[in-house]
Amino acid sequence: MIKREVINKGKKLVVIDPRQIDLAKYADVYLQIKPGTNIAILNGLTHVILKEKLHDAEYVKSRCEGFDALEQTLQKYTPEYVANICGIDDPQKIVKAARILAEAKPMALYYCMGITQFASGVNGVKCCANLQMLLGNIGVAGGGVNPLRGQSNVQGACDMGALNAVYPAYQSVASEDNKAKFKNAWKTSFDLSTKPGLTIVESLNAAIEGSVKALYVMGENPVLSDPNQHHVIEALEKLDFVVVQDIVLTETAMYADVVLPSCAFLEKEGTVSNTERRVQLMHKVLEPVGEAKDDWWIIMQIANRMGASWNYSNPKEIFEEVRTVTPSYAGITYERLEKELIQWPCPTEGHPGTQFLHKEKFSRGLGLLSAIEYTPPAEVVDPEYPVILTTGRILEHFHTATMSRNSRILTEIINEAYVEIHPNDANNYNIEEGETISISTRRGSVRIKAKITNRPKPNVVFIPFHFVEAAANKLTIDALDPTCKIPEYKVCACKIEKIYA
Repeated sequence: MIKREVINKGKKLVVIDPRQIDLAKYADVYLQIKPGTNIAILNGLTHVILKEKLHDAEYVKSRCEGFDALEQTLQKYTPEYVANICGIDDPQKIVKAARILAEAKPMALYYCMGITQFASGVNGVKCCANLQMLLGNIGVAGGGVNPLRGQSNVQGACDMGALNAVYPAYQSVASEDNKAKFKNAWKTSFDLSTKPGLTIVESLNAAIEGSVKALYVMGENPVLSDPNQHHVIEALEKLDFVVVQDIVLTETAMYADVVLPSCAFLEKEGTVSNTERRVQLMHKVLEPVGEAKDDWWIIMQIANRMGASWNYSNPKEIFEEVRTVTPSYAGITYERLEKELIQWPCPTEGHPGTQFLHKEKFSRGLGLLSAIEYTPPAEVVDPEYPVILTTGRILEHFHTATMSRNSRILTEIINEAYVEIHPNDANNYNIEEGETISISTRRGSVRIKAKITNRPKPNVVFIPFHFVEAAANKLTIDALDPTCKIPEYKVCACKIEKIYA
């Protein structure tokens, strides 16, 4: 969609990425930053916008707070200062990019995992929000801070309470009122905890410590998707009991005591919600294969064997319950979804849904401009590990490749791991195209084919995380963002070694 707007409608595009992704070819300005310097470059762009008075002063005055503290913090983030941190050769590129962003009315900001998967991920998102509030681009059609998620229906899963501290619709588990509401809805005599739970990485840490005894893994493959793979496997082996519920036998399922076969998306009904908060109805196309059952049915059977008395007969019944306990979904029905495109919040059946948030005011009242300082990654290069490793995805494969490596067409395109290495580094290490080399960090080592390319910067290597035989997450660090506890997948220190027979 972005490429189409640029090619056919002449829209301006700024791309910021440590790798020369395909989208960079269409950019008016491409800023190839050093991994882990997102906050610096965002502060640098915002510095230029304020210095040249390109911000929307009226919007900031009427709708935001915290401007003075932000302005003070940003003073030192000159183009020259930021270019030095980010490894950008020409500081004027930052100035040009800032002007393009300010001139576009409205301007939409999109980010992917390369903003959030850092120990400073929350602050990176706050810097994105700073930029868009200063430009008056939040609460307007075509603007906003738009996260592109890592998996299908991440938004819907979060909406339904698949987070450690909230019920559906982000209602806090710490609230006694919320506890009572859900206890009644779920018809349970069990006491619901008001204590937030653990995140994935925290759960695995607790397993090693012995305070978590069992894990129920549903549609997730932490052996490949979580950082510091050795640590993940150690945790799974330490647990007393592991259940995996999935559509194929994943790498994580190999460590399970019980594997529950569930249905793939074409084999089930229900709703999914996309990153624009649009709730979409799915219909069953195929009958389930073998012993596969619906996820909701499996969960209900387990719950009832543990003392619950649930008697749902289909997904629509469950959705009707969702509507009663989830205010943002209250006005959405299956009947409406068959005919309408509805984005939550949709509080009543007569409500059309909400195309974009924060139209007249922010949910907290005034939008908070946050004064954020750049902080370096948790692990920086040194003489022993002198190269930056970053990880991510490629177009041909999806997440841990649970599904995509079962596709004959996709595996014909690419079915082996590789490391992207800049020609300068290949020359320095005497490495040839296609040669198997060793990449090591303080957590582990993989042997992997070299792909010599200008995509990464010199002294930076990139490994896709889809391939179990050279798992990128053997190498990544499990440092966490202190607020949201997401790991720092996107940057750590490594060393390159040529393998001699």
